Amino acid sequence: MDTLVVQLPDLGANLRDRPEAPRLLSLGPGEVVTFGRGSADCATDIRILGEGVSRFAGEITAVDDHWRLSNLSRSTTYVVENLEGAGEYVKVAPGRLGAPIPFELSRILLPLTSGFVQLRIFAPQHTYLAPGSAHGAGEYTVMPFALDPTAKYFLVLLALCEPRLRDPSSVAIPNVSEVAARLRPLPECAELTPSAVNYHIDYLAVSKLRVRERTGTEELARLDWKREAVVAMALRFNLVREEQLSMLPSRRTAGSAL
Repeated sequence: MDTLVVQLPDLGANLRDRPEAPRLLSLGPGEVVTFGRGSADCATDIRILGEGVSRFAGEITAVDDHWRLSNLSRSTTYVVENLEGAGEYVKVAPGRLGAPIPFELSRILLPLTSGFVQLRIFAPQHTYLAPGSAHGAGEYTVMPFALDPTAKYFLVLLALCEPRLRDPSSVAIPNVSEVAARLRPLPECAELTPSAVNYHIDYLAVSKLRVRERTGTEELARLDWKREAVVAMALRFNLVREEQLSMLPSRRTAGSAL
């Protein structure tokens, strides 16, 4: 399984209202990618355009349950934000090699001469202790599907499954725009876009629930089959439950926001 999923930086297009999935780069344990402006004789794996970024700016290294960031700039500090936290961040000083980053969902902020560029990082190998695992009874039992109920991707999954949790006979699955609108009344989702919802669906399908594309789905839109697959997987293994619907905004509030 991939240890790390990196969302490549936007090359200038405005993705705020576009539902297309971001470009993703997957890394296994021990793999390293470089990033920076690059040059004719110094290519980087992730090319970042913009003044203020070094030609060879840094390295991202995948480890089993976390990742490491090397800042190869001589003068610029990089900031890594926890996307699921309450303003948590890590500063990586110039010249710092192999700084361990513990966040599961994070982004690297690289300052330009005007603004910033960001790299979003998902570290899906994080594991959680299964409920009831006893200390001293041999090896711990870990969760086969390591879902964090406090994460935005879990809210996305819950919103996708909501119609069937409320009515098992329902065949409806919300589209990405409907999911974004459903979750937007929550303070932590106030700026959630359809593009971001697509990113969470892709992450759930590939890294968390490990669904496989079925034959005969070639004609479907790229993420349509993934929406169906993650909903089917989540409901089949009781990864979301009816009582968890209380985590969503009230439907009256959501309706007024639409």
